Amino acid sequence: MNEFLNQVYFNNSVRSYVAVGTTILIVILFKRYIAHYLALVIFKVLKIRWKNIDFPAFRSMAAKPLGIFFAVLITVTALDKLTLPSELEFSLYKITFRELLRMTGTFLIIFTFFQFILKLIDFVMLMVQGTYLKPVGGTGSHQLIFFFKDLIKVLIGLIGLLFILKYTFGYDVKGLLTGLSIVGAAIALALKESLENLIASFIIFFDKPFSTGDAVKLNAVSGVVEKIGLRSTRIRSDAKTYITVPNKQMVDSILDNLSNRLQFRAALKLEIPSATGPELVEQLLGGIRNILSGEGIISSSAFVTGITANAIIIQCEYFTGGDFREHSRIKEGRTLKILELMATLNITTAQSVSDVKIIRDEPQGPAV
Repeated sequence: MNEFLNQVYFNNSVRSYVAVGTTILIVILFKRYIAHYLALVIFKVLKIRWKNIDFPAFRSMAAKPLGIFFAVLITVTALDKLTLPSELEFSLYKITFRELLRMTGTFLIIFTFFQFILKLIDFVMLMVQGTYLKPVGGTGSHQLIFFFKDLIKVLIGLIGLLFILKYTFGYDVKGLLTGLSIVGAAIALALKESLENLIASFIIFFDKPFSTGDAVKLNAVSGVVEKIGLRSTRIRSDAKTYITVPNKQMVDSILDNLSNRLQFRAALKLEIPSATGPELVEQLLGGIRNILSGEGIISSSAFVTGITANAIIIQCEYFTGGDFREHSRIKEGRTLKILELMATLNITTAQSVSDVKIIRDEPQGPAV
């Protein structure tokens, strides 16, 4: 048996072929179980930092790419133990077959490893979205989570591409990075406004001055925020038009978030005839103060603020809650009650009076 295993074919013994083939076969057959236990080890390491990780979700997303990476790594490592037969020592487009095999193996190892890293990022982002962002602010608080996930995946992909260029093709990465930095600076200057809007979208995401569904007022624009993008924010105006506002303007301008308003203010100015007696004015003020102290009104005031030649001026002010519909209902009801009170007290509003003087020239007699 040993004599058979020691026989050499194509520069390798039968024993080497059996060992390599058995190793690859075991990895292929038990890849799923090996990936499961490797995922369990990584899961326990991650659980030290994040206590609420769901292992079934982690295994469903990371086990398969982890198993593929492990199988490729073991297969390439095992095949590397064999000696390349002299019959395969030839060149293909100035590249030897040995170098081509090395490049292929290196490429597969790097590619499958970064595939696993990308799946791991998907799981981490899913965990962050479901655990940390959703309870805090609903849909508005994680409106850019998908962008961050894609951005990180793009960066990881670029790092993987640099690894492939460096270790598979032997490319000078330093020179490439220098050229990319110059090109990136030129692109940054050309896309200055777009980058400013992109940075502003990050500020909106972290600072949260408003969220999707909020009623806002910005300069001459007022309406409901329907979508917050990477470059601009879409607002459905009060006139039901669709307005696009650059994110930089949303951040730099004075923005009034009407949805976060705690109270609404209502003011009423009355002008009653100046001939109204003090007792009647006192009755009117007392009735107005009683009306403005009803349910739904947080605070109120009513005072005589001035007297003119034609009118006594009464200023009324009161505050209601943050619901605009309820505020409008209360304002309408209190105004009607004040009108009823004035009718009961037989008090009318002051009328503007204009003095008209007619000057008639008297005919003059004949001069004496």
